Amino acid sequence: MQWTKQNEQPVYSNRWFSVNLADVQLPDGRHLDHFLIRLRPVAVATVVNEANEVLLLWRHRFITDSWGWELAAGVVEDGEDIVVAAARELEEETGWRPGPLHHLMTVEPSNGLTDARHHIYWSDEGEYTGHPVDDFESDRREWVPLKLVPDMIARGEVPAANMAAALLLLHHLRLGQDG
Repeated sequence: MQWTKQNEQPVYSNRWFSVNLADVQLPDGRHLDHFLIRLRPVAVATVVNEANEVLLLWRHRFITDSWGWELAAGVVEDGEDIVVAAARELEEETGWRPGPLHHLMTVEPSNGLTDARHHIYWSDEGEYTGHPVDDFESDRREWVPLKLVPDMIARGEVPAANMAAALLLLHHLRLGQDG
């Protein structure tokens, strides 16, 4: 059952996102108006050290008025390579410059409403370069043992689905089934 977009018109746009209205044809021939949000790609990165600790940020999200653990993330600038953006965001938000980044996953957190793609990377090495430039992004930055990740997610301490998925995959890759 495939829906077919007949056309799409912008309703509102700024440098961060656009809200569009699409005329969508359903498989039975009916049409419906569907709002969608077009977003810039997001680059996400972290480091997992030799002790199998992952670098996380403890931050508040005012939209949901919630606190939680996250990976460093931000929008990819126009013309910027996604891997470069991921490394830049990590260093700006944590003060850690990653070694070579490995692609972990690309997810679409809400593909029924937005086209946001979150490209998530990790490195097994990093160099501390100093206090983060964007220290306003988080209350603190900590190395958290990967073995604690499943319980943290179960307790709701990692509220963002993309972050939870990435951390569970890192947990699996680094610790396997016994982690």
